[in-house]
Formats: sequence, C-alpha cells, structure tokens
Amino acid sequence: MATTNASAGTNVQEIAEGVYRINTPVDLVPGGFSFNQYLIVDDQPLLFHTGPRKMFPLVREAVESVIPVSELRFIALSHFEADECGSINEWLAVAPQSVPLCSRVAAMVSINDFADRPAHAMADGAELVLGKRSVKWLDAPHLPHGWETGFLMDTRTRTLFCGDLFTQGGVGAAALTREDILENSEAFRKPMDYFSHSTNTRQLIEHLAAEAPGTLACMHGSAWSGDGARLLRALGERLVNDPAQQ
Repeated sequence: MATTNASAGTNVQEIAEGVYRINTPVDLVPGGFSFNQYLIVDDQPLLFHTGPRKMFPLVREAVESVIPVSELRFIALSHFEADECGSINEWLAVAPQSVPLCSRVAAMVSINDFADRPAHAMADGAELVLGKRSVKWLDAPHLPHGWETGFLMDTRTRTLFCGDLFTQGGVGAAALTREDILENSEAFRKPMDYFSHSTNTRQLIEHLAAEAPGTLACMHGSAWSGDGARLLRALGERLVNDPAQQ
C-alpha cells in the first residue's frame, strides 16, 4: 500500500489486475469512516466515484501516483451524491478528454445539467470497451438509494464496483479482505437505515449476484474478495427480512 498524502492518510493499492483502490480515512462518525474511489487502468482509464468536492486535491494526487490525470476518459458514478460525484467538474477540467459515465436516469435527471460535459449514459446490461477489458452497467434503482442508481462490473477481473452496498464503519485499513464484511456493514446500516427498502430488493440483488463477482469494490471500508454472489444473496436475505421492509 502506498500512502500518497501522509497528513490525510490517503493511500492507493491495487486490489485486482489494473484496479486500484484510493482510500482516505475520515472522522465523520465515531469509530472512523472512509471514502474510496477506484481507478481502472486501461487504454481508456476510468475513475469510479470522485469523492467529495473538498477531497479533490487528495484524490487527484493519488490518481497521479498511478497515471497522469489527463489520461482519464471516464468519470463514473453509481448515483448522484456528493461522495460519488461532488468533484466531477474538477475532474472534467483536468482530464479534458473525459466524460461522465452513469445510468440513463442519472444523465437525464442530474448529470447532463450538473456536469460541464454531457454524460455517456449506459443502459442496463450495456458494455463499454476500455481496452483489454470491458465494463458492464447494471441498473439497480433504489438499491440502496436513488432512482438513478447502478453499478459497474469489470468483466475481466470480475470486480463489481458496488457503491454503498456493504458500507463498513472504520477506516478500511485493509485494502482487500476475505474476512466477513456483512456483519460490519449491517451494524453500520441499521442505526441510520440509509437503504430505501425497495419492493423489488430481492430481484435487484439477484441481478447483481448473477454476474458472479469475485471482488466487491466497496465505496466505504475494505474491498472484499470471495464468492460475491453468495455474499450479495446473504445481504438480500437481511434486507427482505428487515422489519423496515415489512
């Protein structure tokens, strides 16, 4: 793991072939928290999530430790929220060939107005070739929140960039773990209950599980390696049996 900013603790580590987690610990909640972004290095590099706007200098510094930021071609987001896309216009400015990447709904309701360049809007199941690999867009409205929500699957490394699913408390000191993250994420979820409890949660979870990810690139906490389909289905069972879902 390489620390790119000692005062903030921002660090970078490769968690799968050509996939780098950028992690910054913060003290927003008791016990600590973290913001992660993921950089896919290929002929057309992609950054998944920007981090909050005020964190832009830290994330830029981290990306620059891997590739020149001007080489970025896609600035992707799961849904429209500050930690997903708060600095998107700053990224579009330093990477002049880049465009936002998001769901069609996100492009329609937010990004094409908010961002300085029009989005590359992806339909459910659509794939985008980055070079040696492709990424596949998976619509997941309201999972965990936001009508426009969706996730990306790197089909080469079987990495699912799963946004706020499996959000964990703590600073995410382990870049990649095989240890249980479900209990940590459930302990973090239940007091705040930031899930929308959609009526089709089970179907949405199965839509993701069917991709059989081997790595879950979580936006808060450690990334996880293992049987991603099993872990997603375990989360689905917790959600559909939650009293808030009844």
